[in-house]
Amino acid sequence: MSISSSFALPLSAYYLALQARVVYHRLKDGKYIEHESSSNEHDILRAATRAQMNFAENVPLALALAAIVELNGGSRKALTWALSALTVARILHAEAELMIKDYMGWGRAPGFFGTQGVIAGLAGYAAYLVKGYWEL
Repeated sequence: MSISSSFALPLSAYYLALQARVVYHRLKDGKYIEHESSSNEHDILRAATRAQMNFAENVPLALALAAIVELNGGSRKALTWALSALTVARILHAEAELMIKDYMGWGRAPGFFGTQGVIAGLAGYAAYLVKGYWEL
């Protein structure tokens, strides 16, 4: 499982950076729990928290699917490309979307669709690799 393992470090490091940003803004602003702002202003703590949680909602599933593909003999090259695309998509989603004023930066669509494409692709590839198991 060297491909999945090799992406565990950069993806975990980026998650820790997202988490550190949330803690920094909590301490800086004295807001220790995110709350819904009554105004439409860009709330940096809210954006940082959403970036972290969105990452936590998507990356573990993608890494688990990559590990399943790898354990079933999937292409190392395909996995490297998929996890590279996932890494770029997650960074785009957070840094070029959520952290931008009004939470609507240019990275929203490529970040979202890139992540969904990688997850769907890995799930489909995993199913393809074990298709012989289901043949009766």
